Amino acid sequence: MLLIISGPSGSGKGTVTKRLHPGEGYALSISMTTREKRPGEIHGVDYVFCTKDEFREVRDADGLLEHATFSGNYYGTPASYVNQQIRQGYTVVLEIDVVGALQVKAKRPDAVLIFLMPPTFSELRHRLETRGTEDEDEIDRRFRRATDEVAELPKYDYLVINDDIDNAVRDINLIVTAEKLKPGRSDEKISHFHDNYNGA
Repeated sequence: MLLIISGPSGSGKGTVTKRLHPGEGYALSISMTTREKRPGEIHGVDYVFCTKDEFREVRDADGLLEHATFSGNYYGTPASYVNQQIRQGYTVVLEIDVVGALQVKAKRPDAVLIFLMPPTFSELRHRLETRGTEDEDEIDRRFRRATDEVAELPKYDYLVINDDIDNAVRDINLIVTAEKLKPGRSDEKISHFHDNYNGA
């Protein structure tokens, strides 16, 4: 299945996502981007780096689940990679903002949307202030944006409160297990059951 994890800046999306390992059936989605590769980044692992013409070609062929522009660069999620990983039996994890998540949901109604957030807004503010990566103006901007993002919660399938990383990862694993047990995701098992019944 396709699993989308969203949440405000400071909610711990990146930390939680890194704990969802391939050995446990997860595959992290890899985005396309037109920005320059940074030191240490690997093409096809961190991002699929491409030119703007290459990006537009994939976008215009409806090959992206979602796309956006930041600081003059294009970013998008290639549908081909997601579909390939799902066919191989993986739960593909896409860590993305609310706008992108809802774009994907419109194209892939079967996607499972999880909203991750701290237990309180004051805790969110505290996390933004203590990580030391933004100045006060940027912290204020991200905090205001968080209010808008939380307003989109009713459009999500699940809410996970990230008061503890281990607990948040456990909850996500439980969600994935429950989703896999839904009849709509078990066509192959149901077909096998009917085949055995008819052959009895």
